[in-house]
Formats: sequence, C-alpha cells, structure tokens
Amino acid sequence: MDAPLWTETHAPELSELPQTEARDHLERAVEEPMNLLVFGPRGVGKTAAAGALAAETHEDPENDFVTINVADFFGRTKKEIRNDERFASFLEGRSDLSKRGMISHVLKEQAAYQPVSGDFRTILLDNAETIREDFQQALRRVMEKHYEATQFVIATRQPSKLIAPIESRCFPVPMRAPSHGETVTVLERVVEREGVAYDGEGLEYVAGYGDGNLRRAILGAQTAAEEAGEVTMDAAYEALGEIGMGDTLAGILEDAENGAFEDARSGIDDLLYGEGYEGETVLRELLAVARGRYGGDELARIHALAGEIDLEMAEGTTDRVHLGRLLAELGR
Repeated sequence: MDAPLWTETHAPELSELPQTEARDHLERAVEEPMNLLVFGPRGVGKTAAAGALAAETHEDPENDFVTINVADFFGRTKKEIRNDERFASFLEGRSDLSKRGMISHVLKEQAAYQPVSGDFRTILLDNAETIREDFQQALRRVMEKHYEATQFVIATRQPSKLIAPIESRCFPVPMRAPSHGETVTVLERVVEREGVAYDGEGLEYVAGYGDGNLRRAILGAQTAAEEAGEVTMDAAYEALGEIGMGDTLAGILEDAENGAFEDARSGIDDLLYGEGYEGETVLRELLAVARGRYGGDELARIHALAGEIDLEMAEGTTDRVHLGRLLAELGR
C-alpha cells in the first residue's frame, strides 16, 4: 500500500481498545504508572495499546514515548544497526562495541533521558520474545537503575521467554484476540473516519478475513477501499477473496538469488508488516512458488530449511528473522 496505513492514521485512543479487560488494566496504569508486560497473539493490538496508554499519560508523547522494536536489533547486523538513523547518534564513536553492547548502550541512553513533560518517559520494547537471556540481564539492570523516571512496557507474544526478574518487575496485561463483533465495531469506526462508504455485510466479511488479527482486518478494509472506493460485500470479496502473493514472492526469490538481500527482505517486511500476513502463511506461499521454480536437491534443501524455520516460528521467535535466513541461504 502506498497510502498511509490505517492502522497508524487511526490508532485507537485508550477508551477505544476493544478488549475491556486490557483497557481496564491500562486505565489503572494511567493513574498509577508502572512497568507493564503486555502479551497476546499477533495482531491483537499490543503496540497500539501501548501507544494509546502513552497518549493518555504524556502531555508530549512524541518526545516522551519511545518504541524500540527488538527485531530491529537482533535481526540485523552491526552495520545495519549503526546506519539506522534512530540509533546512529547514540553509537557515534562507539565502533568497539559488540552487538549486545550496542543494544545495551542505546537502551541505557534512552532510559537516562529526562522527560520533556511530566515525571517520566515510557519505553516500549516490542517483539520482546526475541530478546536473548544475556541481554535480558542487562535490561533488568537498566530497569532497576531508572525505575523512577522511566516506565517500561514490554510487548510479546510469548511471555515465557522472559526471565523471572523481568516478569516480576512488570504488571501483566493479557490481550486476547478481539471477538468478531468487536472487530466489526473497530472497522466501522475506522471507515467512518475515512469517509468511505460501507455496508454491514462488507464489514462482516472483512472481520472474518481478519480472524482475530485486528491489524490484518483493518488493512484488509483499506485494501478494499483503495481498490473499489468502498467496503461493501462485493468490494471486500473482490479485493480479498482471491488475494494472493505469488508474483510478489517470485520477485523476492529473484532478488535473493541475485544477492539483493536487502530488497528481498524489504519485500518480506511489506508482506508481514504492511499487508499483515502471518509468517506461516508467507512461508507456505513461498514454498508453493519455490516448487515451480526449483527442483531436485535444491528444492529438497529449501524444504528442509523451511521445516526448521516453521518450528522456530512456532516457538515464538520473530518471523522476519527466520524468513530472512531462508532468503540468505538462497542468495548463497
């Protein structure tokens, strides 16, 4: 999608979160700031909930709310981290740091900043299931040192990956998948704010397409609106009923084969984060394209690697990292 994503332009306020239980916990945190562990399945709104909390809590959330996607560290090389404009200023003159040292340094610097307004800042650590245990120990020390001026919100699909000292320092906020009716309510609010025509059957269809993944449902509605100018049953079915990614994946595989790894991984990012596909879906479709492109030992090798990746993703680690490994192997 070339237009701004509706998931960003229509980020919910705290009162608009569809999960009542999580909303109650977060409203309590507005009155009584505390470290939070927000956990639940992919696409249920964990990141959006943290943003809603920050908007409610801080007078200047643009400066006092910081999001660090853990996958941006652990899924990248030292050079990629150093060249990222979000981290470059923290790492200038620090070429001797290990990758873990780079991550720890950025986190310490962010936690040490004084709030622009109010008494504290909020740091969201997103996709926290990818944090290695050695770094979790460093994170624990940062949390202990800066507890008075920094609130940590740790978002993850798999809280069991976190060490006990971190879990014990956070109030747990479980986020379930929204019900079908709750998803329809969110979609109705979004399309009305966009001024897009819709009907009830169209919203019902898109909610079913999301199947508990709120991000996927909202982006599905945006796809229908961009293609047909409305979110009706006919428009939604036309846009989403036969949706596929074969051509996109064929281009990604070609980039990987030619050694254009950054382009290939960017294509995967678009599918995972831009279009809202599950990693398992992308892997399945990738294998379908590969079967028409390779044969013999090469295809057998890809299937064996895909089996490893499928297991790793099922254990809760970041889909982007493991799909990227498959592409890197193809490039070799």
